[in-house]
Amino acid sequence: MNDPGFPGQHTTTTTVTETKAVTTLRFDPSYVKILPGWMKIICIALDLLGFICIEVSGFAWVSRGSYFNTVAMIGFWFTGFLLAFYLFHVCEKFYRVPWLHIEMFFNAIWAVLYLIAACLAATFRVEAYSAAAFFGFCAMCAYGFDAFLKFKDVRAGAIAQGTRVQSATVSPA
Repeated sequence: MNDPGFPGQHTTTTTVTETKAVTTLRFDPSYVKILPGWMKIICIALDLLGFICIEVSGFAWVSRGSYFNTVAMIGFWFTGFLLAFYLFHVCEKFYRVPWLHIEMFFNAIWAVLYLIAACLAATFRVEAYSAAAFFGFCAMCAYGFDAFLKFKDVRAGAIAQGTRVQSATVSPA
């Protein structure tokens, strides 16, 4: 007598995930033609523009200016190194490093830090600080959007560079 709550037959699905990555370092400028490459270039440009605005204000020594410049320069260098890593396929060579997680968390944290820095700059009532605040709010949006893109990629099971192929095999029992 069969149990009505348990089917007489069941199927087993086996999913195999294969990662294909070329582990040689090479220069590939095509990365800057896709959205993640553009986002990195935009973030670098906004970091640099905000930094320059604070520096030329004559009040760069004020604590809020120092904070803004610290956020801008750490963002500039970290994003610049990541851009170089992608251009030279370092991320593909070391595909086991969770690059997307690292980028997602960095971008999310930097969006929050830029919100604070831009608000502090906007309340200083100096024209150069107001311009820096504008670039800071734009950088906040850019880092936030890039964090969202990385979140979608992480949820989809993607890797930073290379390809990940999933194949499913269904076998009856």
